[in-house]
Amino acid sequence: MAILSKIRDRSMFLILIVGLALFAFVLDPSSIQQFFSSSKVNSIGEVNGEDIDREEFASQVEAYRTQSGGRATQMQAVNAVWSGMVSEKIFEDQLEKAGIVIGEKDIWDAMISLQEIQNSPLFKNEANLFDEEKLKEYIANMKDDAESGNSQAWMNWLATEKNIKQNLQRQAYTSLVQAGLGASLQEGERDYLFNNTKMDAQFVYVPYSSIPDSLGYVSKDEIQSYLNDNKNRFKPEATRTLKYVKFDIVPSEEDEAEAKKLVESYIEDREEYSNAAKATVKIPGLKNTTKYDEFLNDNRSDLAIDNGYKYKNQIFAEISDEVFNAEVGTVVGPYKQNGYYKISKLVETIQIPDSVKSSHIIIPFAGTTRSTSLVTREQAKKTADSVYALVRNNKSKFIEIADEINTDGTKGNGGDIGWVRKDQAFSPSFDKDFADFIYKNKAGSIDVIETAFGFHVIRIDEQTSPEKAVRLVTFARLVEASEETENIIFEQAETLNASLTEGKDIEQLATEMNYNVQTGLNLKALAETIPGLGAQRQMVTWAFDAEREIGDSKRFDIDVSGNRGYAVAILSGKVEEDGVAISSDVLANIRPELIDKKKATLIKKKMTGTTLDEIAKNSGVTVRSVSAVNLSSPLISGVGNEPAVVGAMSTIKLDEVSDFVEGEKGVFVFKVTKRDAPVDLENYDTFRKKIVSQLQARGNQIFNVLEETADIEDYRSKFY
Repeated sequence: MAILSKIRDRSMFLILIVGLALFAFVLDPSSIQQFFSSSKVNSIGEVNGEDIDREEFASQVEAYRTQSGGRATQMQAVNAVWSGMVSEKIFEDQLEKAGIVIGEKDIWDAMISLQEIQNSPLFKNEANLFDEEKLKEYIANMKDDAESGNSQAWMNWLATEKNIKQNLQRQAYTSLVQAGLGASLQEGERDYLFNNTKMDAQFVYVPYSSIPDSLGYVSKDEIQSYLNDNKNRFKPEATRTLKYVKFDIVPSEEDEAEAKKLVESYIEDREEYSNAAKATVKIPGLKNTTKYDEFLNDNRSDLAIDNGYKYKNQIFAEISDEVFNAEVGTVVGPYKQNGYYKISKLVETIQIPDSVKSSHIIIPFAGTTRSTSLVTREQAKKTADSVYALVRNNKSKFIEIADEINTDGTKGNGGDIGWVRKDQAFSPSFDKDFADFIYKNKAGSIDVIETAFGFHVIRIDEQTSPEKAVRLVTFARLVEASEETENIIFEQAETLNASLTEGKDIEQLATEMNYNVQTGLNLKALAETIPGLGAQRQMVTWAFDAEREIGDSKRFDIDVSGNRGYAVAILSGKVEEDGVAISSDVLANIRPELIDKKKATLIKKKMTGTTLDEIAKNSGVTVRSVSAVNLSSPLISGVGNEPAVVGAMSTIKLDEVSDFVEGEKGVFVFKVTKRDAPVDLENYDTFRKKIVSQLQARGNQIFNVLEETADIEDYRSKFY
């Protein structure tokens, strides 16, 4: 309401702005020509110079969301379709270079080998065997339907064909690459010797932990410098950082009081002038009415009627004692629960079990729910009465007839419905007449009952112990912010945005106004979620606008889990594709590494000397020994896993003091005193096969490598 009122108040201003914008556009016709002549307008991206068509992409995004049943957000669908189309382009390019063609017969053979196709009764002949011709006929019919306007099934079929083709392409290329991965017996022998040669060594070890963290402090500038020097490792990507204040549109105390007063006015009868009757008429309140559905509908209750029976522990605690001590006809409230003001009338008390186990025999007739029967109601009633006479004192006969004539899921189970809970039985999805019989009669009762499904012979088999329950009719009104309250919140958001536009600091303003500032740190161009706000793609799109500068601000209309509000955001950080942002994830990876490097520099300054004894003495440690260590298990006793150190031991000359080696846990200097080669083997094929297996396992990473080396241009953020 606040938004609409602001638009109305400023309608002439908006018209003027729009007019000026159009006038400027007309004054510069080159801008129109540039826009429509740009090849990028119809492209969502490029893979190795080949465009990904924007219209086809959009069509697949919509299809993806439809197939997900609306569960996928737009950006989830965009990202999934992008991955698929990029993958397809990359593999098509590689297959073309390799001279591999996936033909229609390849796709068809893969299609008919699918278990879903082979086992479908649609495609089986009289001998219950898969019939290829039936599948072809089915496809032809789908295509005809598509030409007649019913294209959904045909589009799904084409999507299935496309997926099969993509899978075949992947398999063909992967198989081709894996066929070229191998190893010789000499490589197998070298691997055996390399990993099984045992070494004895002496070493000096100074752990990183011997240096206080305060001496290994790494500044932000040092981290940024490291990132810039290692761009290949950290993949520079454009990011934006937003600071924002959230304004929830919530009811004021005055709104609460008004809602309570309104709900209270529906308890007693009231008089209103009727235009239809041309006179003042008396309108019954909840206290005196007996037409409860009509009352709730006419007075526009925000909650529908609930005909269920509630135990005391199921009643709102604030009113449960009052309700269970009240007489039938008493109205309780108004009271507030879950954002609603309510008044509740006690309309029935009853002793009722929590669960009932029952069985039935059903005789449907023409016109009943889910029935294909052609018999009349009278004929069905006559049959039901006859069945009742046969089974009321004969349990085995009941089971026999139920298994013979029932058409629902109880057929074959003797008509057994099983246990039904009270809350299920009196819900809108369960038949009221059936529920009334099984809950308001005793165990062992049997009778003919008519429901929406036909006539039933119902038998109550078991019941839990009955307890006191009540049935309430509740009128409810959701407590909402009034237009006046919305306008106040709107003005607060607008005032903050205006102050930011003037260059004032958001943190200082938040302190003065008692606002909570939140941060969306290093948001990527295709991000959808803002911390604390949920899916707010509009804010990310705004932040990445080509004209956006640090310090720009804007008020956004937001909806968080169904709750409306505003967010006032300011762009506080901006990193382009040629820079690497310091994010929390990056810091977690590299800060310990850089701290250890600083500590290593300090440690090396102490590790002076030409012999291990001298180095150990100057470092304040002792010379240590390790025996029978090898590359397949590079574990140094008392230190831990140190593959780099053991790797260096495998190449150094015997009895030669090494240079400094920065390991996982500290800095090492060592001397290998003994190296024992393993026994010679007659055949090294086992080790050759191990190498081949490792290489082929890495074949699954083919696409990742191809994607990294492909020339990919991504324009998604410009359109979504």
